[in-house]
Amino acid sequence: MPAPTRRPFKRRTNFYERPKDCQFCTDKNVVIDYKNTELLKRYISEEGKIRPRRQTGACARHQRTVAGEIKRARHIALLPYTGKYWEESR
Repeated sequence: MPAPTRRPFKRRTNFYERPKDCQFCTDKNVVIDYKNTELLKRYISEEGKIRPRRQTGACARHQRTVAGEIKRARHIALLPYTGKYWEESR
C-alpha cells in the first residue's frame, strides 16, 4: 500500500512584503536618532511593538540601531511603551 501523499506547504499570505533595500543604506543622509520620533514611529506597530526586519526592510545593522533608539526614546518618554495611548498621541 503506497504512503499517503502530503500536500505542499502553503505559504502564509497575510503579511505585507516590503522592498529588500535598506532605507538607511541607500540614503546616507538619514540619521537614526532617538529625538526623531516621526522616523521611529514607522518602525513601531499599533500595539507598540518594534516591527521585525522582514516588515521594515532594514538591514541587520540598522535594525539593531533603530531598536536601540526606540528603547532609548521610550525610556525618556518620547515614545509610548504600549499602543494603548497611541491614538491619543497622534
